[in-house]
Amino acid sequence: MAELTVTREHGTTKGRYVIRQNGEEAELTYSITTPTLIIADHTGVPDSFRGTGAGLAMVERLVADARAEGVKIVPLCPFVNATRKKHPEWADVFV
Repeated sequence: MAELTVTREHGTTKGRYVIRQNGEEAELTYSITTPTLIIADHTGVPDSFRGTGAGLAMVERLVADARAEGVKIVPLCPFVNATRKKHPEWADVFV
């Protein structure tokens, strides 16, 4: 597979990180509760993306953006929560 490119779509109440390849999308969605708090609520990765690191790439971008913007993350999504537990160095951005 080619290099994974994570794109961010950020609205006023919701947003998502997306990786598009071969007509399919992997996504990590979030809800904006306050200017400094978001809820990571869902990660969806099609079977064609399995084993590519797409899910991890989206969580890494979520964490990087949260740090850069001074935002905390509530990891409601089971995938985000499980990934967070594997990376104690991310504790500063999770609630």
